[in-house]
Amino acid sequence: METPTTARRLDRLPKAHLHLHFTGSMRHSTLVELAGERGVHLPQALVEEWPPRLRATDERGWFRFQRLYDIARSVLRRPEDMYRLLREAAEDEREAGSAWLEIQVDPSGYASLFDGLTATLELILDAARAAERDTGVAVGLMVAANRTRHPLDAKALARLARQYAGKGVVSFGLNNDERRGRAREFEGAFRIARRAGLLSAPHGGELQGPRSVRECLDELSADRIGHGVRAVEDPYLVERIATQEVTLEICPTSNVGLGVYEDLEHLPLRRLFEAGVPIALGTDDPLLFGPRLVEQYRIAREVFGFSDAELAALAGMSIRGSGAPDALKKELLGGVEAWLASEPEPVPDATPGASRPPGRA
Repeated sequence: METPTTARRLDRLPKAHLHLHFTGSMRHSTLVELAGERGVHLPQALVEEWPPRLRATDERGWFRFQRLYDIARSVLRRPEDMYRLLREAAEDEREAGSAWLEIQVDPSGYASLFDGLTATLELILDAARAAERDTGVAVGLMVAANRTRHPLDAKALARLARQYAGKGVVSFGLNNDERRGRAREFEGAFRIARRAGLLSAPHGGELQGPRSVRECLDELSADRIGHGVRAVEDPYLVERIATQEVTLEICPTSNVGLGVYEDLEHLPLRRLFEAGVPIALGTDDPLLFGPRLVEQYRIAREVFGFSDAELAALAGMSIRGSGAPDALKKELLGGVEAWLASEPEPVPDATPGASRPPGRA
């Protein structure tokens, strides 16, 4: 597919980012700097060979992915590190045209450093407010449980999230390897979160197929599903998702980087969009996959041939599916309309396929 010689700038398209993990949002340069300061040895996959070549469709591959993630998390040891991470994440969102960042975090991963779960969540919420003041990007928090841990741990996190509903926490999630914890086991935690008015946004349909997605809908009453791409294997499920207007948080470079699909062309982005499924493009963990949010929209344009009207529709879906305040949603949706009404600009050094993102095994 040829790159157009004129196009509306994607970094000026208002959008929301709904699928970004806390540690995984860290800039690579920040990881290297903090590792040097803290005496943390980084493997070559996080230094000269970055971004690492990953594949998580088998247990060994997932273990390697998780090991790299845990090493990265180990450099975040002081309160100022948390403030820096969120400020830089918000700066990156602003550059991408995102005005709402819904970042997900499991506070238990940092609780031993910062005096327990409650103190950790309050630290992160304060860092989010500071990032919002510094950048103008509104930041909401998703408290996310780890499906490889006991469901009682998830209930404790749901009760914690409930305490801060309306005070910065807007959603409740469930992450990590689907093969090691079914969604139905966490129904109690999500019931607590939903009763507090929090959006339900579990991961599903990434490393496992349609059954994982159905459980998120049936057992967790999902408003959004992290990834969800493998729902495409069941046409009736796709129709249900579209009818119920459940937003799928699709992360193209992550899905290819982890081996869910062999290359970008096989990602069912176009099929799901044309089936009427609400889609919010996300990055998942740019620290490990490389490209950030605006590149995901570029993939939609250059690999899947999305027109500017369709890209604007994607941006609108991300905004509507977010936990942002209604007033902000209205403002951003107006900005999307204004972007689409603007004139395209010349693309610098436009050559056919020049900026096409490569596929990765």
